[in-house]
Amino acid sequence: MNLLAALKREERKLEKQLHKLQGQLDGVRAAATALGRSTSIKVTRTTKRVLSAAARAKIGRAAKKRWAKFRAQAKKVA
Repeated sequence: MNLLAALKREERKLEKQLHKLQGQLDGVRAAATALGRSTSIKVTRTTKRVLSAAARAKIGRAAKKRWAKFRAQAKKVA
């Protein structure tokens, strides 16, 4: 029974959070409407940008060149 009571408490807690978030969402929608923007615009997931193998190789070569320059400067100082 203790487990059931804990689940009920958790359910009430989540319901309160849901109610609070719905209120905030309504406020945001009202503000957007007041500013004249459409609230029906849905947020879409952005697609992951993928580099070509050639671009990755070019970036790798540039990084190696920068580190070689850095190490050469460090060697001169030491």
